[in-house]
Amino acid sequence: MCGIVGLFLKDKSLEPELGNMLTDMLVTMTDRGPDSAGIAIYGSETKSNAKLTVQSDNPDQDFDKLENELRKLVKGKVSMRVKDTHAVLEMQADQLAQARAALKEIRPSVRVMSRGETLEIYKEVGLPKNVAERFDVRSMGGTHGIGHTRMATESAVTTMGAHPFNTGSDQCLVHNGSLSNHNSLRRTLRREGMHIETENDTEVGAAYLTWQMQNGATLGEALESSLDDLDGFFTFLVGTKDGFGVVRDPIACKPAVMAETDQYVAFGSEYRALVNLPGIEDARVWEPEPATVYFWSHNGAPTAQEKAA
Repeated sequence: MCGIVGLFLKDKSLEPELGNMLTDMLVTMTDRGPDSAGIAIYGSETKSNAKLTVQSDNPDQDFDKLENELRKLVKGKVSMRVKDTHAVLEMQADQLAQARAALKEIRPSVRVMSRGETLEIYKEVGLPKNVAERFDVRSMGGTHGIGHTRMATESAVTTMGAHPFNTGSDQCLVHNGSLSNHNSLRRTLRREGMHIETENDTEVGAAYLTWQMQNGATLGEALESSLDDLDGFFTFLVGTKDGFGVVRDPIACKPAVMAETDQYVAFGSEYRALVNLPGIEDARVWEPEPATVYFWSHNGAPTAQEKAA
């Protein structure tokens, strides 16, 4: 099953409401995935240039004095804000590698959820409503975001098995479907230097796209390549710092619907995830075509639709 939602805002006046709107969309998809849930928010850049979102099963112990310890080890300013089992560490971009290495030494039980300039990922086991409440997602603003409700089929119900998966700076992915060649592709990607932590096939899909983009592909080109290199059935919703992209496999057996207005682009596994969005009654609503790449960007790059025109 699983449920996917995404929202790309064109209208800046809606940015303070991003978390609130995404939460409504996510909760609506609960019966497609009650095991665990996650949400990725692309907010404003920080003065520190970089964010590392981390998770702990024992946050009281692991986050205690962590800020001060990291400051000493990375030899620079580090700030931390805690949200339930997650914490967002802000620092200079050139400190990220040092901070990750330090965390392995001083807090081996702490796990990295995301890294980047604007991205924050929050995910946990539990009903989507409860997960969103734990992290106060409704209060979060931002430019765009994606979310996922999971019904585990191919791996255990764990925090690390929940979506979204982050495998590149400011890049993340949610997935509905099943990849049949993920084991062989995981081995190939690891040989290419990609870091993959779980046995979840979705993380392999995310790492594949990151690898393609690290080798010069645009998001659109990476998504197009996935149609040839990934076996199975899938719907991918991918977030980057500037926007998001959607692609379905050539069979497209997993449900998907999109809506676009002058204010936003929205994605949902079902139309009911979109019904409370402002102006939805006047939106252009369609089912994304099989084996067709769609993407939208805030940086002025042409969308897939503009290229096609």
